[in-house]
Amino acid sequence: MDVVDAIGNTPLIELKKVAKGLPNRVFIKCEHLNPGGSIKDRTARAIILDAEARGVLVPHSDPPMTIIEGTAGNTGMGFALIAASRGYRCICVIPERVAADKRIALRQLGAEVYVAKAAGIKSPDNFRNVAARLAEENGWFLTNQFHNPANLNAHYGAPGISGTGPEIWKQMGGPEGQKIGAFVSSAGTGGTITGAGKFLKEQQPDIKVVMADPYGSGLGEWVNTGELGPDGPFVIEGIGSASVPSNLHRQPLDYAEKVHDDEALAMVERLSKEEGLTVGGSTGVNVVAALRVAARKDLAGPVVTIAADLWDRYRSTAWMKAWEQRELDGVVFLQPTPKT
Repeated sequence: MDVVDAIGNTPLIELKKVAKGLPNRVFIKCEHLNPGGSIKDRTARAIILDAEARGVLVPHSDPPMTIIEGTAGNTGMGFALIAASRGYRCICVIPERVAADKRIALRQLGAEVYVAKAAGIKSPDNFRNVAARLAEENGWFLTNQFHNPANLNAHYGAPGISGTGPEIWKQMGGPEGQKIGAFVSSAGTGGTITGAGKFLKEQQPDIKVVMADPYGSGLGEWVNTGELGPDGPFVIEGIGSASVPSNLHRQPLDYAEKVHDDEALAMVERLSKEEGLTVGGSTGVNVVAALRVAARKDLAGPVVTIAADLWDRYRSTAWMKAWEQRELDGVVFLQPTPKT
């Protein structure tokens, strides 16, 4: 066994406080408990195992083979930890807006980190395009999470990979268990919501598959209207896009809920203090949307969503620093006991 075998089979727990009073229960799958601290460990595992099965990658070769990915950080950490255990060289190209905490974590896992200037998806300087160019120029393996179909297997399931969707179905009781009302997830590459959503709809056709999308991303409008929405600034990392990746399929999705940054970040604080979950901003987006969906009275059963990653990789961000300062202001310093 190696670190690959520790990925997946994460717990599913109920949100009892933040969802109190709603007509439907809300459950959250704790993907932040994967070895690399995020759901993206699943993506990295599926892509590397698929490449090894096809003979494209050979573990522990001499010299080591190189994998490269354009990433907002979490998928890169998944690739880096697997590369460390299976003898690959790992290079991550990240956009400059990514938190410094992620850059540090990638380096600590042995990855080489290249930071690309902010650029639109059509620009050659976009982090994804830089990774593709470097892979082509050097003969490296481009993991290509946005378009590699193996990404979907991480969540739909494949031989040797349990999959997020099958795990949720089993944990909710399967065909003999309680019906699921809705599955709610944000989208970056689209792998989670497409792969898990497709599997769950095949088991239970009346389940609602709902995208949680931050304002500033155009994906939610694409789901609801067929046209990408306006591209704008937002602080939540790792989700949302101004273009539609090929791993994001329209077919299993029913509709999208749009979420403001401030709603998501307030929910991150609530999840910490009321549920004991130390998660990042994208989980805040997921839960805000999940609570809206759970307020519907026409659902077949509970709502399931995703705790996507840990909060510790955002400690250098402005929103996390502001939160930390507020908490420090509430610390009580005790005075020494007077001598008698």
